[in-house]
Amino acid sequence: MRFLDRFFKKKKKEEALWTKCPNCKSLLYVPDLESNLKVCPNCDYHFTLSALERIKYTLDEENPELLFEEILPADPLNFKDTKSYKDRIKKAQEETGLSEAIVITEGHIKGKRAILAVMDFNFIGGSMGSVVGERFFRACERAVETKTPLISFAASGGARMQEGILSLMQMAKTTFGVGLLKEANIPYISVLTNPTMGGVSASFAFLGDLILAEPKALIGFAGPRVIEQTIKQKLPEGFQTAEFLLEKGQIDMVVHRKELKDKLAYFLEVMYYAKR
Repeated sequence: MRFLDRFFKKKKKEEALWTKCPNCKSLLYVPDLESNLKVCPNCDYHFTLSALERIKYTLDEENPELLFEEILPADPLNFKDTKSYKDRIKKAQEETGLSEAIVITEGHIKGKRAILAVMDFNFIGGSMGSVVGERFFRACERAVETKTPLISFAASGGARMQEGILSLMQMAKTTFGVGLLKEANIPYISVLTNPTMGGVSASFAFLGDLILAEPKALIGFAGPRVIEQTIKQKLPEGFQTAEFLLEKGQIDMVVHRKELKDKLAYFLEVMYYAKR
């Protein structure tokens, strides 16, 4: 049994049958919610997806292989707070079924081949440490070597403080990886999901040839409360949402989750495969 099969089988056993929408407070039947791509049928609220759910909803393949799983997190600074960093990693791995906050895989979207770099906010807030940066960089290298477009799905609170300067160095590494794609004329599509913040938004998330976002996603560097406290001013309504950024010209398109797979396939064809 492949990894994704094992994950969803275990998840199905553990998951409650009912959940409440955080936006409209409607009580929702989980199987129906999942069949609706985890979008509330009453208010259109987009629930957070795990990395493996994102892959399931995006690729044609039912059980694609995960790449670069041999690159695993460590504790280079021997960081200790209320609990050790090693304990946080172990707990996140047990709760998510992932080895890190980013998953790399490859497959087809409506028949168009692509490499995916998918972040999971459930893994220590989707924070970017040295392994996240290294895996993303290797995804860029693989995209260049195989001449395959890269699509990233960002979901992150920013850099991982437990790795200090090593986490901040990943901003430069991932930026350099995107540069390799541009030199090789390989398309890079960035999809921003809720939330995309901090060092991830300040590096590879905003470097796509095309930048898409899901509705109402919170996108920025510092959070709105931090900004308000710093500048001592009230921020505009909807500040840092995907729609606000689209209005200000910071992203290219806001795409509903139900339309995302079709849109990605269309852009892969227009940006790359139609020219080959």
